[in-house]
Amino acid sequence: MLPVSYYVGLSAVLFAIGALGVLIRRNAIIIFMSIELMLNAANLAFVAFARVHEALSGQIFVFFVITVAAAEVAVGLALIVAIFRNKQSIDVDQMSSLKG
Repeated sequence: MLPVSYYVGLSAVLFAIGALGVLIRRNAIIIFMSIELMLNAANLAFVAFARVHEALSGQIFVFFVITVAAAEVAVGLALIVAIFRNKQSIDVDQMSSLKG
């Protein structure tokens, strides 16, 4: 069995890649994929620590995070499709014109 530090290190790397994707990219779909990568990195850390401490609380928390992530993707993709129909682009810089 691998030590928990390997899982935490992989989780940190995945989270950093996701954070860079959110900060650098301008495409809304890439930003959503980066957010999902960050959520999965957090899930990996939860499961790793739950396995070390032999508790089910980490897996239960991951279940709720996955549920919230699925709802976020459904709503987010619906918004992206609606914006694409109006603007013909999903560039985040052009979405700032939606401010009231």
